[in-house]
Amino acid sequence: MIKRAISGKVLQLADQYPVITITGPRQSGKTTLCRALFKHREYISLEDIDNREYARNDPRGFLKQFPNGVVIDEVQRVPGLLSYIQTAVDGKKGNGRFILTGSHQFDLLSSVTQSLAGRTALINLLPFTIDEIYAPKKTPDIDTVLYTGFYPRIHDQKLNPTEALSFYVNTYIEGDLRNIINIKDLSVFDRFLKLCAGRCGQILNLSSIGNDCGINHATVKNWVSILEASGILKLLRPYYKNFNKRLIKSPKLYFLDSGLVCYLLGINDPDHLMNHPLRGAIFESLVVSELIKKRYNAVKTDNLYYFRDNTGNEVDIIMDRGSETGQIEIKSGMTVASDFLKGLNFFKTLNKNAGPSYIVYGGNKSYEREGVTITSWRNVVNIDV
Repeated sequence: MIKRAISGKVLQLADQYPVITITGPRQSGKTTLCRALFKHREYISLEDIDNREYARNDPRGFLKQFPNGVVIDEVQRVPGLLSYIQTAVDGKKGNGRFILTGSHQFDLLSSVTQSLAGRTALINLLPFTIDEIYAPKKTPDIDTVLYTGFYPRIHDQKLNPTEALSFYVNTYIEGDLRNIINIKDLSVFDRFLKLCAGRCGQILNLSSIGNDCGINHATVKNWVSILEASGILKLLRPYYKNFNKRLIKSPKLYFLDSGLVCYLLGINDPDHLMNHPLRGAIFESLVVSELIKKRYNAVKTDNLYYFRDNTGNEVDIIMDRGSETGQIEIKSGMTVASDFLKGLNFFKTLNKNAGPSYIVYGGNKSYEREGVTITSWRNVVNIDV
């Protein structure tokens, strides 16, 4: 098993809280992580119909089976169970008793915050990071990395990414969400997913997507928000303070797995990606997702934004560190040109609290240039987010 970067933090929190709740997209490795870290703990999945019915019909009897604690997988299947877990932890003190996992954050988190406030640590597990999968000297070329993506099953079982992601979309994304948002015509939702992939790295235009899909603005907004809550999409919000500038205030759209974008765009091998017009946007998505994973693996909230004004000045990522910001420009090419510094330098003149600046690029060397840290995509983990 590939060791997850978040492992130490999970064990630390299990010593501090009676309940640990691990959310994340389907197939991000939640079950594998829990079974590895809590191997002596009893395990039960609410995907099993019999277990689910028992938990739903007799929650007290269900929990009584596990006096020493338990890992409960897919707990969002029986949200009513959380109130009984609250009663159990209040009645018998002890940390790390209940380890809960769930895939539907929009369902699970609202139930958890109502029933287990102050009793649970919340952890968001995304698919693998670059560092988790690849040893420094064994990292393949960037196009292979982008095409393959980071879902654990693909790497653990050496699966064909296109085939595996096809099954993933059909089984988990469309299958799960179809029931939640009452999709009547699956072909429309499939078109919506592919249109989102085609707009990866762009300012989100709900009306444009709606017009191309034949659905209204409100439906697009709802579907996007659910995909974001499911750990499929990420909306990067604009960073704006009192700059006395006209700024773009709509979010930018990213996917949290580059392989999934490639599949939805019909990219069937790394060579096809090499000259694809959206290669730069897919690379940008990779960097954004790696930075988010680093935050989540430290059990920190997301602090990433972007900056753009109406005259075209732009910085791909603004990291809000409280007392200062960090700035990142992302370029997929293997050579760093002088004009890559333009947006970073402009933002520094605008923001007196601007801290270190970075350019993440598709090359292999990391170095300093004109006060900017040039960082290889392989070393994104070294950026202090």
